[in-house]
Amino acid sequence: MTRYTPIIFLLALVFYSCKPAEITSNPVEEPIVAAVVEDKEADTLALVRKKEQQLAGYKGSRERRFDLLHTDLDLRFDYDRQVVLGKAALALKPYFYEQDVLQLDAKDFDLHAVWLKGGTDSLPLPTDYDESVLTIHLPQAYTAQDTIKIGIHYTAKPNVNSGQGSTAITDNKGLYFINPDKSENKPVQIWTQGETEHNSKWFPTIDSPNERATQDIKLTVEDKYMTVSNGVLQSQVRHEDGTRTDHWVMEQPHAPYLAALVVGEFVEVKDSVDQLPLRYIVEPQYAEGAKGVFKNTPEMLRFFSQRLGVAYPWPNYDQVVVRDFVSGAMENTTVSIFMEGLNMDEREAIDSDWDYIIAHELFHQWFGNLVTLESWANLPLNEAFADYSEYLWMEYKEGRDKADMHHIVALENYLSEAESKQEDLIRYHHRDGEDMFDNHSYAKGGRVLHMLRKYVGDEAFFASLQYYLNKHAFSSVEIHDLRMAFEKVTGKDLNWFFNQWFLASGHPIFNIGLDRGQQGVVRVTVRQQQDLSHTPLYRIPFKVSWYKGKERGEKSVILDRAEQQFVLPEASDADFIVIDEALELLAEKRTYYGREHFEKQLVYSSYGIARYEALDSLSNNYPYDGKLAENLKSALSDPFSAVRQLALSKIQGKLDSIPLSAADEERIMAMAESDPENVVRAAAVELLGRIDGNKYAMLLTRLVNDPSYYVAGAALTAYLGNEHNSDREAFAARFLDEGSIYMLVPLADYWTATADASKADWFHRQLDKLSGESLYYFIGYYGDYFAKLSELDHGVAIENLFSIAKNHSASYIRLAAFQGLFGFIEEEGVLAKAKEIHASERDEKVKAYQSFFLENYMEED
Repeated sequence: MTRYTPIIFLLALVFYSCKPAEITSNPVEEPIVAAVVEDKEADTLALVRKKEQQLAGYKGSRERRFDLLHTDLDLRFDYDRQVVLGKAALALKPYFYEQDVLQLDAKDFDLHAVWLKGGTDSLPLPTDYDESVLTIHLPQAYTAQDTIKIGIHYTAKPNVNSGQGSTAITDNKGLYFINPDKSENKPVQIWTQGETEHNSKWFPTIDSPNERATQDIKLTVEDKYMTVSNGVLQSQVRHEDGTRTDHWVMEQPHAPYLAALVVGEFVEVKDSVDQLPLRYIVEPQYAEGAKGVFKNTPEMLRFFSQRLGVAYPWPNYDQVVVRDFVSGAMENTTVSIFMEGLNMDEREAIDSDWDYIIAHELFHQWFGNLVTLESWANLPLNEAFADYSEYLWMEYKEGRDKADMHHIVALENYLSEAESKQEDLIRYHHRDGEDMFDNHSYAKGGRVLHMLRKYVGDEAFFASLQYYLNKHAFSSVEIHDLRMAFEKVTGKDLNWFFNQWFLASGHPIFNIGLDRGQQGVVRVTVRQQQDLSHTPLYRIPFKVSWYKGKERGEKSVILDRAEQQFVLPEASDADFIVIDEALELLAEKRTYYGREHFEKQLVYSSYGIARYEALDSLSNNYPYDGKLAENLKSALSDPFSAVRQLALSKIQGKLDSIPLSAADEERIMAMAESDPENVVRAAAVELLGRIDGNKYAMLLTRLVNDPSYYVAGAALTAYLGNEHNSDREAFAARFLDEGSIYMLVPLADYWTATADASKADWFHRQLDKLSGESLYYFIGYYGDYFAKLSELDHGVAIENLFSIAKNHSASYIRLAAFQGLFGFIEEEGVLAKAKEIHASERDEKVKAYQSFFLENYMEED
């Protein structure tokens, strides 16, 4: 009854408001009045239905009826059937109220027995099971003072009802058998991915982030396999049948989604920091590369511990690289699992740029594992911090300029997503927890933390985080816990900040004007132009800076109106003025500076990101005249590598419009040889090839053997791209056995351009060998090659692309293979294959892209 009270009340108001209009002597008006009543009633009902849907769609924290204390698992694996043979023992107690029914998450199990453990006795228990939730009827009601132990014998079938996932986590199996029948050119492995609530696909639990328990996991595997799990390896027992049981113990409580295991043929690279054991666990051929890929882990761990004022909270830390991982990486407690892109040999590791993802997962050991979100609605409390850790590490290790560049890329990722989607950061209304894994929770959340840091200052920011971590260690939190920690430390009211950034959607759009009045007085006018119907009117602290020659001044101001003017008498004789010079604001800013401003900003700004912005604006918006040519040439000496790289790229793109002197070429050659950054060296090599491939042929043939694959690949591209080199075919053949994608792409591009039909087998071999991102980049060349050479048999290529597009575990690779098929779309049966792939695709985003391709083809047809 109560549910419908609001409807009765609102309808009463409608009829009451219309009542005077019904008393009329003019019968002609009666239909009009009736229509008004009907329209208002319809509007009211629509509003009520909308509110009811919102209430029904609320995703709050899971009610805690039981407290899971400990999980004990004894597991074996059937590779032929791809199932887990498990025995579980769970210790629990009622959370507050008496309970006589226990519900556990157990998805797609065969249940063999469930019993209540009591000393040496066990009591079989009656159950109900719907393939998702196991309901256990207890023999009596238990109180919060009682601890019960439940035993479960089961078979878990992770492949059943799989295929659903999100952009960040592309499947929901929980546990994955990789190449179990040894039919593929990859190792046999098992690994898990529990986030969000997928670990209940392989063991029974209360699969909720606001739960936490200690655990014992016993894994019985073939003796040749290594196992990795949470916590400490307590013992290993070998059996006469060639198997071994490893016993892993996790003595500190953590959330069920953070439980993990890995099984496979790996080697360990041991390291340590301050007596804390570290291991980098990879396939044997990547052992030397792992030393380079993960080399900064000790320093990173020490830095985060010191910056947060909270020591790393666990007994050890392992990092494992696996095949076909369904996410970039996962921060399981004490054991982060990474995608195979981090599999690198020693030479590839020279240019490893994976520090950002290594930092991201490590920071989760504090934000997510030590202090865990209460519900998936609060995901930014995990992911915004992990995202921002990437900035913190880069700022410390590589300098603020590189960190700022990383910051801007993340900001652009969010703004791109915001064109079609704007949500609250903390959002209790979502279809599924997987929906939270987007550029709002990650990129926007990280940028919001950056602004919070700049507002309260470094000392207060990190003191607040220390307080938050210590206060809530080994417990779950929601967004207000973070706000109150900052308010406790700083003494500031921060409701306004958290309300507009965490609890509302959108972002500010500023129109900024600069005006120099009489006596040179500077006025800055800022107008907020975002749609206020669904976006806040923001209170924004920001900075205005100015330069008088090389002398820099700065003033902090607060915008808290729709339109506001700020007077800057200090900047009356400034050469130029910049709003938000360091690009700290999460905002779209529409300013009109002009060419002269950007030229000065390029020369004088203290911030590399501002100089990059200036050069980018100049080269995109103004003609390539002598003035811009000088800007680009001068930028070749900029201390920030991204500015140098951008200058090289822009010169290469407009080489016909930018005359280069002998001195210019010497400077570019010096950059190719000895710039501190290999990406800049590679850009310089590419430019030299474009300037005069003959003149620099000897340099290119030497640099193709450079230790850096960035440089070597650029040199190979430049050499093979010069038609005057008569030995290109023999030169390319020298690299037939190369495995790096940086060398394979120039070869594939060259043999496609020259239509060399003899390389078909080489293309097939690469497709079979490659995996991960390398496979993704190669697929396009593979499709182009066979589509271009009509004399070749396309059948094998089509079947290969079809198989990958339909069956590969990674959604982005499936999509690339689907696109590759369109090179053959006119051939018999290929359109039918494309439609079959589309019909079987379960990833919604991939399916949408496939629809776009198919619809466009149908329109053209």
